[in-house]
Order: sequence, then C-alpha cells, then structure tokens
Amino acid sequence: MPDIKILNPETLGKPLGQYSQITRVKASEFLFIAGQVGADKDGKAPADFDAQCALVFANIGAALASQGATFANLVEFTTYLVHSQDIPAFMAYRTREFPKLFAGGAYPPNTLLVVDRLVQEQFLIEVSAVAALWESGGCNGNAARSFSPRAGRRLG
Repeated sequence: MPDIKILNPETLGKPLGQYSQITRVKASEFLFIAGQVGADKDGKAPADFDAQCALVFANIGAALASQGATFANLVEFTTYLVHSQDIPAFMAYRTREFPKLFAGGAYPPNTLLVVDRLVQEQFLIEVSAVAALWESGGCNGNAARSFSPRAGRRLG
C-alpha cells in the first residue's frame, strides 16, 4: 500500500483553501488522470457551475475506481477555471464536498489556474489528478494517508 503523507510546513503558511502544501509519497506506481470536465459519459454538460463540479469529481472517482483506487490514493490536483468569479463557488464546493471524499481533512495539494477557455465553450471547470498506487491495477483504496499541519509530524 502506498504511504501518503500530507504536509503543511509552517514556513509555507496556511493553505488558502481545501488543499495542502505538500504530498510526500512512497509508491510503486502512479496513476495520471487526464483533465476531467463537467460532462457525463455521453458528453452532456449542465450550464450550472456547481453541477459541473459534481460531474468533474464523479468522473475522477470513476477513473480511480476503474483502477481499484479511491480518493484516498490522490496526491495532487490541477484545477482550471474559465471565470475568476467562479473561484468562491469552487472554494464553497470543496469546503462542502471534500470532507466527504477525504477522511480527516488530508486534502491533496491543488494548483488553481484561470484560463481563457477549455476544450469546449460549455465547460467551466476541468481538473486533472495524480494518484499513488502500490500494486499493478490499483490498491483497492488501501492507501496509508496521514495528515500533519506541520512538516515532519506524522499522524495516524
């Protein structure tokens, strides 16, 4: 099982949202998930930003599950928004939903970028992700994940 340590060194300051500054990982494989957009498997996207967020993370969950992994295996996100005014809605979504996805508040690092547009005009958000796996084909969600508000201090 991968050993995933989520760290927030005091020298970097407190994260501004539902993410951590550093992930330290020991694993045998990594899963790189392409940017997922707010569309269902048939390509239909709702116009509502919050509904697109829900689809993005459902798609990431489906990608993880297809490889025998869960959100506990995630070690990094990159988020792309097309409107800076959606940042508060994105932060509210994460504040509301991430505690359901990540036990104990151990949220992976996230880089948030505002871009001109995504692959289709209808898409408002895209998120790519990296997950750590131990054995080929996943690890059945058995990642050893610990959270520390300070570097070098491991909980769990």
